[in-house]
This record gives sequence, C-alpha cells and structure tokens, in this order.
Amino acid sequence: MTMDPAGVFATSYPRDQALIRTRKQAVALLVFLALLLLLPQLLGPRLVAMGSMMLISAIVVVGLQINTGYAGQVNLGQAAFMGVGAYVAAVCATKAGLPFWLSIPLGGVAAALFGFIFGLSAVRIKGFYLALTTIAAQFLFHFLVLNLPMSWLGGSNGLSIEPATFFGIRLASDSAVYYLCLAFAMIMVFGAYGIARSRHGRAFIAVRDDDVASGMMGIDVVRTKATAFLVGAFYAGIGGGLWAYYVRFVAVDQFTLLHSIWFIAMIIVGGMGSITGALIGVFVIKVVQESLTSLGPTIVEQLPFLGGDVVFSVMNVFLGGVIAAFLIFEPRGLMHRWGILKRSYRLWPFPY
Repeated sequence: MTMDPAGVFATSYPRDQALIRTRKQAVALLVFLALLLLLPQLLGPRLVAMGSMMLISAIVVVGLQINTGYAGQVNLGQAAFMGVGAYVAAVCATKAGLPFWLSIPLGGVAAALFGFIFGLSAVRIKGFYLALTTIAAQFLFHFLVLNLPMSWLGGSNGLSIEPATFFGIRLASDSAVYYLCLAFAMIMVFGAYGIARSRHGRAFIAVRDDDVASGMMGIDVVRTKATAFLVGAFYAGIGGGLWAYYVRFVAVDQFTLLHSIWFIAMIIVGGMGSITGALIGVFVIKVVQESLTSLGPTIVEQLPFLGGDVVFSVMNVFLGGVIAAFLIFEPRGLMHRWGILKRSYRLWPFPY
C-alpha cells in the first residue's frame, strides 16, 4: 500500500496510475537523469565501465521482474535468453552487416521467441517444476551453441564483433558505450513502467496471485503466462545485444546458470513486484560484487596462505549469505523497507 503526502490526491484513474505525482518527484527524476548523463565526465573509465554493466544488467533484471515478480512465473533461464540475444545480435552484425539499432532489437526478438517456447510450458506447470523447465533452457542454449557448426555461432571459440557505429562515429570508448547502454536502458525501463501500469500488468498480477480466479474473471491465463515469458525474454535479449557490443566478444560461458541465479538475487534484494526495486537490487548487488572483487587482491596480499581461490570462494559465500539474510529478515526487499520509512515519515507525529 502506497501513501502520498498530505494534500496530494488523484482525481482520475490515469492520474492515480501516474509515475510522477508531485513536483518534487519530477525534480528528483530530472536531477537523477542529469547525474546519469554527466557520469562519464565525473568518474574514471573503470567506474564508467561498471556503470555500463549496471545498465545492461538493469534491462535484463527488469525483464525478469516482469516475468517473475509481476506474473509469478519462476524463471532460472534468464541468462540463456540473454545469451540468445547476444549471439543473434553478433551474427546480425558480423555476417549480415546490420547496424546496432537493428541487430540489438533482432536479438531481443529472437530471445523472445526462444522464451515463448518455454512460456508455453508454464500453462500446465508452475513453481518448482517450472523452475526445472527454465533450467532446461539454460542447458539447451549451451548445447546448441557448442554443437551447431562453428561457422554459424563460433562454437567454443565464440564470436568477435566490431564496435557499434552511429552516423560514421565508432562507439568504442567507455563513455560512448555507456551512453549507448543508457539510451537503451531508459527506453526499456520506461516501457517496463508502462507495462506494469497497463491492463497487461494488472493481468500479470492477477495470474500471479490466483490463476484459477483470474480465469474465472475472464483473463486469458494461457496467453498471459506466455506473454510474461515473451516480454521477460525480450528484455534479456536486448540486454544480451548490448552486452555483445560492450564486450565485443560473445562466448557461451558468459551466460551460465550462476548468472541467472544472480539475476534472481537482484530482484529478491530490491523487492519482488517493483520495477524500481529491480533497479535498486542491480545497484546493490553490483556494488557489493565490485567491492569484494577489488578487496580480494588486498586480502590475498595480506594473507598469502589463504590463496586466491579460497578468498574468492569466501566472497561468493558472503554474497550468498546476504541473499539468505534478505529471504529470512526482509523477504519483500529494500523497496518494501523504503515504503515503510516513507509512510512513517508522512504519518509522524500521528502514528495512530
């Protein structure tokens, strides 16, 4: 349940569903967008590259949020759908010579079709069995890439891709790639907010809460579940296409089951059923991962008897412990806690 400040109320349904409801929210959003645009001028290349990774992950995780957080369809194959988008974008760019503004959307469409196939299985199964089915997508993706002719997808050698070009300008620098990722991320996140507030978003939530009751109310449950997978996979494919242009090399080991689990962890930390929560989860997990990665060499230098493998294994255990702690103590994520703080502030000093 959300609560607006005193004196702010909606007089129409579109106004009630609006993303920006007050002038302060509009100002805060403009300031945030300005900071994102100025980030390459304010930070060094390493942090800019980290920002690009966050933006790519944000697109993938927002798609997973629509699929799992809103529609309730457990998906442990999001990294596979991301890989499909990356490979299709790379093939379109290298073999067909298509520009990035065509190859990346085509990667998203290919991933959406691949995800739609597994979305059809969600019609008859759910929960644990659906999770196993999506894991099968992960292994099927690896099997196809490694066993198809090397002239198609490069096999275990992967595919290299040239930098994206825009009106003859090569987008090869960290700043240029960051702005490319930012442009796509803004479009996709804006679209995700629109989906969440549309009749499709309401249908996703209804099916998540009770698919039998939803069907009795007239919602096409079969189409809704399949659409949720299609939309989630499309977002993953767009993120995969951006990843191909960011790394400029695509290999099958970049899209593993572990990556899918981390995507799930991001929406758990940020908050299930919230687009903003997905973005917060990406930021928190990526910052923690990067901090631990940077801290690892220092620990190995100070305690050489531990060895690098032990230190990085402990880091993964620590991150796993963070996820377990959220599931136990704050299962609804940081966004839920932020909502509680806002309500407490707006009710003070009249908590009753």
